[in-house]
Amino acid sequence: MSSSPRPLALVTGASSGIGADLARELARDGHDLVLTARRVAPMEKLAAELAGRGAGAVVIAADFSQPQGAAALLREVEGRGLRVDVLVNNAGIGVVGRFDRTDPQRINEILQVNIVALTELTRALLPGMVARRRGKVMLVASTAAFQPGPLMAVYFATKAYVLSFGEAIAYELRGTGVTVTVLCPGPTATNFAHVAGTSELTFFTSAARQVMSAREVARLGYRGLKAGRRVVITGAFNNILAAAGRFAPHAITLATANALMSRR
Repeated sequence: MSSSPRPLALVTGASSGIGADLARELARDGHDLVLTARRVAPMEKLAAELAGRGAGAVVIAADFSQPQGAAALLREVEGRGLRVDVLVNNAGIGVVGRFDRTDPQRINEILQVNIVALTELTRALLPGMVARRRGKVMLVASTAAFQPGPLMAVYFATKAYVLSFGEAIAYELRGTGVTVTVLCPGPTATNFAHVAGTSELTFFTSAARQVMSAREVARLGYRGLKAGRRVVITGAFNNILAAAGRFAPHAITLATANALMSRR
């Protein structure tokens, strides 16, 4: 792959959901892939699928919840002589519960995955893209980025960081040939809801008719990435959610979010 003429995309959280479908979009559009996540078996299955579409795919296990997770991945990529043209920071985790009752270790893991690893990977790979005057970065945030979220306080705050960080560096990189796109999906049919415990929340169940497939989120996100859009909010319902979070008084958004983050 190091000698392949096809551009190379690194996708984190590529074992399932939005990450796997973004990898499919990239392969369909002529990219080779580096797939990374904690679970190797589903990524190997995905790599075989992508090979059937003519895309090379390397699978590298990485655990971004550990402090050296991103650094270990970067060493592996460099050791294989791989040059990344597109970075998709998709990996993300969350948990439901009142902050003072949440396991401190889980809080640290959320911060490591959603903020620290994302920032480290972006900082490490951007200079090469800028030097070559071409490249694309996607940061996967959420409609949670647009307002505080009681009962998922840390998760919402990390996604606000991703949105703010992404918009800022997108502006900094104007004219360099490198674009940064922040993808903000709302409720999506992925494994995240079960792992984080959000599948039983009022928000998720009341929005059931508005839950998008990972495939559709990936399709819209990739279209925005190709176009160099700074922020992509997927779907009309999610654009309404984001606008409400931006412009409604916090007295209203806090109470609403608290109700929606409560269990049925």
